[in-house]
Amino acid sequence: MGATLIVNDLSIAAGASTLVDNLSFSVQPGEVLALIGESGSGKTTTALALMGFTRQGCRISAGSVRIGGTDVLALDAPRQRALRGRTVTYIAQSAAASFNPSRTIMDQVVEPCRIHGLCTRAEAEAKAIQLFRELALPEPETIGTRYPHQVSGGQLQRLMAAMALIADPDLVILDEPTTALDVTTQIEVLRAFRRVVRERRATAVYVSHDLAVVAQMADHILVLRNGRMQEVNATEQILATPAHEYTKCLLAAARPAPRESGATPGGAELLLEVRELSAGYGPVDAQGRPAKMILENIDLKLYRGQAIGVIGESGSGKTTLARAVAGLLKPCHGSVLFNGRALKPTLAQREREELRQIQIVFQMADTALNPSQTIERILARPLQFYKGLRGEPLQRRIRELLDLVQLPQTVAGRLPGGLSGGQKQRVNLARALAADPDLILCDEVTSALDTVVGAAVLDLIAQLRRELGVSYLFISHDLHTVRAVCDEIVVMQHGRKLAQVARADYDRGPHHPYYELLARSVPELRRGWLDEMDRAAVHAS
Repeated sequence: MGATLIVNDLSIAAGASTLVDNLSFSVQPGEVLALIGESGSGKTTTALALMGFTRQGCRISAGSVRIGGTDVLALDAPRQRALRGRTVTYIAQSAAASFNPSRTIMDQVVEPCRIHGLCTRAEAEAKAIQLFRELALPEPETIGTRYPHQVSGGQLQRLMAAMALIADPDLVILDEPTTALDVTTQIEVLRAFRRVVRERRATAVYVSHDLAVVAQMADHILVLRNGRMQEVNATEQILATPAHEYTKCLLAAARPAPRESGATPGGAELLLEVRELSAGYGPVDAQGRPAKMILENIDLKLYRGQAIGVIGESGSGKTTLARAVAGLLKPCHGSVLFNGRALKPTLAQREREELRQIQIVFQMADTALNPSQTIERILARPLQFYKGLRGEPLQRRIRELLDLVQLPQTVAGRLPGGLSGGQKQRVNLARALAADPDLILCDEVTSALDTVVGAAVLDLIAQLRRELGVSYLFISHDLHTVRAVCDEIVVMQHGRKLAQVARADYDRGPHHPYYELLARSVPELRRGWLDEMDRAAVHAS
């Protein structure tokens, strides 16, 4: 059974800066309130404060947070810890940064039950397996025996949701919980979250930059900007007639418009060619095949100035393809050619100029950026390594890169832990741009960005294509984003290439049935779309 959440005059500061300013709202049992706004607007800072928690260097300077009559902020530290994981639980944006790599998944999922003494180990494991099924995880009876690195990013995000739900909490805080999920998996997870809220009358706060997802989940939407509330209203009202100009801006950016097309195969130089590429992980047998095959005989051509999108479910091999092209994973068969020249299979074997020409932007900036180095140092390293920059030319280029990705100059002296998820992802992109590459492998490059900043990054990608002729292999589970920036889309499933669709044919069928499924599974920016999908599924069955 959920509990009423009441927040009054909440203010959060970091030094002399105000991060959240005099925020008040309430959520009733069985309701979902969505917090939306740009990266750095205070969404996650507010969500964490609902548990009485702040990031290092931050403090709650005023206000109260009541869950079922208990003032969370008035509790001492031991009682706040007793509250977390039991009465209130948190599903973070980055599961990869939240799981312990040295412990099995099951050990970590059942931990809330053990810490709070809710049930026996056997009972907790049975409950966990049931949650694995509800969250559409593969092999639910055995996936708990694996370690975090042995599952995909989308699977790990769902496992984190299971860990948060296993204690039957009164308040669930969901911080971008579907960011790492492909569209088909996202629907199943959204359905599972809605069941939890409705059947258990749990109270939920949903942090997201994806307004189409919010439209399916939230009863009310609160719009934040620079830590201040711009407006709050019922979801239908916000979507139909937003009152604030900033809300109108968020809605306008919710669906990326098509960007200018790059080079066409008929008039451009072949830059990248992938021939019969196969790759996997684990011990290799006598025939040279790894124990876990991921890619099977992939063929692909990418021309200079062109952008090709790669879509498919979590675990379909999209990221493995990018890693093999970049030299991070040695293929077991096939070859990768760049500018007509066969590349060595691993990074260690490639020349410095080849390394510079192909850069990768990783999906999870939390694990891609060194937490002990400042942003300035992170950007300086590729500039020194590839360009030999020092002194004022180095500092000037760092400032230019921060401007390119729309980050303030002040972040240069900060550590990654002091940035929001979206800000870290922009640093990730700036680091790739520092090498002036010919090809950028974008692995979910906008997945952690809010709609406004995400649209700006897509504009930047299009601009770089026009001005510099940069090519992109654009991996994403967001079909709308891929359609907006890419000239062609490669459709993958279970490590195989099923189809390749040209821009001119995006809206003209017939297409491969799996492509059609992905297109139907993209949430629409209107209330009730998921209910319609559910009714259609019941009718079809």
